[in-house]
Amino acid sequence: MALLYGGQSSEHEVSVMSAASVAQAIRGKIEVLPIGISKEGQWIPGLAPETLVKSGCCAVSGGQNPEIARLVQNDTGFLLGYLREEVDLAFPLLHGPMGEDGTVQGLLELAGIPYIGGGVMASAVGMDKEIMKALFKHHGLPVGDYLVYRRYEWENDQEQICTAIEDRLGYPCFVKPANMGSSVGISKVHNRMELEQAFLLALSFDRKVVVEAFLDAYEVECAVLGNEEPRASVPGEIVPGAEFYSYEDKYVKNDSELIIPARLTPEQTEQVQDLAVRVFKAIDCAGMGRVDFFVLKEDGRILVNEINTIPGFTKISMYPKLWAASGIPYPELIERLAQLALERFRERPRSQKD
Repeated sequence: MALLYGGQSSEHEVSVMSAASVAQAIRGKIEVLPIGISKEGQWIPGLAPETLVKSGCCAVSGGQNPEIARLVQNDTGFLLGYLREEVDLAFPLLHGPMGEDGTVQGLLELAGIPYIGGGVMASAVGMDKEIMKALFKHHGLPVGDYLVYRRYEWENDQEQICTAIEDRLGYPCFVKPANMGSSVGISKVHNRMELEQAFLLALSFDRKVVVEAFLDAYEVECAVLGNEEPRASVPGEIVPGAEFYSYEDKYVKNDSELIIPARLTPEQTEQVQDLAVRVFKAIDCAGMGRVDFFVLKEDGRILVNEINTIPGFTKISMYPKLWAASGIPYPELIERLAQLALERFRERPRSQKD
């Protein structure tokens, strides 16, 4: 199994940590070919993620094996041939753009290699918060109020955009890059000055910005596992250590508290699990997905926030912890995902050439 990790997004270091945990968990059970991807896009076969974590360096460097890195980077034919020859299954643990967004999934499709997780379309939709939310609404899934703007719109009329946000959503509100994960580039804003700064930050990561209404709510997550008949885990609750569940709160300070199972009524638990499966099916996801929710404090209503098609996969990440609490330990979870990937691959329609 090829373990693809690192990548070109701002979530590079998170990916390295996820891959190191997976490699350690399946050592001796599944033969692993680690393939590190540098922030510059170089592919480096044989670079074990555990060595990077142990050394305290969570970044893949193209200098590790420059000759192979050069060949893989510059010769697409070599890359596809190498993958076909060496790999019978791939586990992309590439969080964020250029990995979680359908790009690597498309490459694996071209190479004819089974892979864990959602396909090209599901991955792309799961990455783009604008398209994702529009699809959720189309399927009748409850979402909070939001607005979307492009870079050129912001550059042409900041005043009108700020006024529209203030009139429609008010303060506080959240400003996010449309295509990013792990809370990278997200700001909670309380006034116009902060709003303008938040747009500049978000636009440094993406050409599209999503602005969401503040919801006084509990944050709840639910893991989904399966293909055509997915099942949901017990839900878990996140109590942020900061004003919101930021990147620093998740991976640096580690001040947040994870409560499993979430403090929900039986009816709310059932609703979260039902919605999680509906979200998973709405984007035609496969293998795995983590669905995030808001449970409003005022009336207990449950709103869908987003789905992560490649959730964090360290041993302390919410996705594996939720399945461990649901009766599937970490190593077994990885084996089940591998089986689901092979099952999905066998069900692919045959071309007319077969």
